[in-house]
Amino acid sequence: MAFADRYSAESALNADLLTIDTPEQVALRFPVAGVGSRFLALFTDCVVQAVVYLIIVLVFVLLVSAAPKTPAGQMSHSGEKWLIAILILIHFLMYWGYFALFEAFWNGQTPGKRLCKLRVIQDSGRQITFFESMTRNLIRIVDMLPGMYLVGVVAMVSNRQHKRLGDMAAGTLVVHERRTEEPIWGGTGSRTLTASLFTPPTETTSFAPPEAEFPADAVARLSSDDLLVMERFFARILDMDLETRAGIADKLARQMTAKMGITLEPDAKPERLLEGLVRQMRSVGR
Repeated sequence: MAFADRYSAESALNADLLTIDTPEQVALRFPVAGVGSRFLALFTDCVVQAVVYLIIVLVFVLLVSAAPKTPAGQMSHSGEKWLIAILILIHFLMYWGYFALFEAFWNGQTPGKRLCKLRVIQDSGRQITFFESMTRNLIRIVDMLPGMYLVGVVAMVSNRQHKRLGDMAAGTLVVHERRTEEPIWGGTGSRTLTASLFTPPTETTSFAPPEAEFPADAVARLSSDDLLVMERFFARILDMDLETRAGIADKLARQMTAKMGITLEPDAKPERLLEGLVRQMRSVGR
């Protein structure tokens, strides 16, 4: 574990930085993962798959030994067909489904990528969906040709974003995770940013405590486009450094309060204000 963390951190320092300009006019910078760190993540995933395969083989040996036999001591013809079909299904799920399902439903990570602090994202900086995960992993078989991912490695060293063919087809890339950072909302210690859409409030403020709501006539001055801008901000906060995140939150808070005709107090927490606005606008079905 320590070796993987150190390897990932060193790679991140030397990796190419990809800059993505968001609709909020904020530049997000991602350290793109190179061949070395991705190979280490893939090796870890292969070890996990091998262990699972071994367990499955042991289970099947027990099932076959306990299955009904013909007088000649063999399985029935239909039993053999079912066994072959199940083995093919399990192999498909382990070979393709392992990567596709983990990346789609585990924040763009497999166990190997999480160990090496890597994550798959869309070219726009957003989290990948099942469609992107399915596409990039269906083409994995091409990247493996003629062996040892030779096609994939050639493709990765041929472009600045280190994309293999599957990434090119799906519009994805693999980046290094950001290091744990201090929160801007107060409190002590540090925490790892999670994939939740909204940051749970940790303290009350004089402007917008959890139980307070903004005046309905003031909120009515905001449009659906304003709501979309705020939600885009929250969808990207995991990929922003704290200085950028605080700056854009303050800018958005001032824009929204100006439209509502509300004065932003000096001790107000911009992110808390925006969270409250989004929740209130969603609660009335806007």
